[in-house]
Amino acid sequence: MNAQKTTDTSDKIKGSIKEAIGKLVGDPKVEAEGKSQQKLPKSDAKPKTTSKP
Repeated sequence: MNAQKTTDTSDKIKGSIKEAIGKLVGDPKVEAEGKSQQKLPKSDAKPKTTSKP
């Protein structure tokens, strides 16, 4: 499993946990954040730029 796929999987797991916590405590904002985190493809994330002197 490559690093990109591992990161995508971990983000989906984090999103599902966040969604479940939102449902449990009755916070629709946290629940929505969890749902959106599960759907976000990692390719939409901004790439980290490193500046070399």
